[in-house]
Amino acid sequence: MNKMIFGRYIPTDSWVHRADPRMKLLFVFLFLFVVFLANSVTTYAILLLFTLFLIKETKFPLLYVLQGLKPLYFIIIFTFLLHIFFTKEGPILIDLNWIAIHTEALRQGIFISIRFLLLILVTSLLTLTTAPITITDGLEYLLHPLKKIRFPVHEVALMMSISLRFIPTLMDETEKIIKAQKARGSDFTTGTLIQRVKALIPLLIPLFVSAFKRAEDLATAMEARGYRGGEGRTKYRALTWSKVDTLSILALGVLAILLVGVRSVGL
Repeated sequence: MNKMIFGRYIPTDSWVHRADPRMKLLFVFLFLFVVFLANSVTTYAILLLFTLFLIKETKFPLLYVLQGLKPLYFIIIFTFLLHIFFTKEGPILIDLNWIAIHTEALRQGIFISIRFLLLILVTSLLTLTTAPITITDGLEYLLHPLKKIRFPVHEVALMMSISLRFIPTLMDETEKIIKAQKARGSDFTTGTLIQRVKALIPLLIPLFVSAFKRAEDLATAMEARGYRGGEGRTKYRALTWSKVDTLSILALGVLAILLVGVRSVGL
């Protein structure tokens, strides 16, 4: 859990780190739609290769990225099991008396799991390669038109970037509390379901207390520095959109066209 990378910013000397945060936010947003164009082994293979290329360009080892997402793998496993248990399409592949696994259930389970994995990987690359303050600036710029309807753009952007930033911090805090409770004799792995739920109470209470204390400390620090929201606030670093950012968005467009082409020929 202490290697959790989702929400964590780790600087390296890559062009992805130097890219404009607006491009990266747009890229992740558009990728959410592009990934739904995949519907076969070939299209998912293209998406996987594209994602592996992105990881390579960030200069992070692939194994490091995959290991850092271990706490999120339960979502993928849960999704896969849902399809295995509830999809009843196609011929029966395995009959275990108490459950029959259909070929379509296995196919959809694998494809949807890969889709979740790709979404988690690309979203993680956004936070791994972008500092929280630049995510706030980029998000605030993209949401700027909503100011005309009095939408609190700066506050929402700041809230989202702080939420992402504190995910790994809370995960680290959870691990420390688990170790402390185990040292006092708590057992989280044995007993009935009710006993396990009761065992989590000594874990959740100090975790909530710690989270509220961190939030209070952060609010106090911001007030002490005279923070008054986004009205009239200036930027220390100006955002710069370069050719690389344009080419990155175009590359995603080419990927979408390629996936549509492969789908149309039935590969």
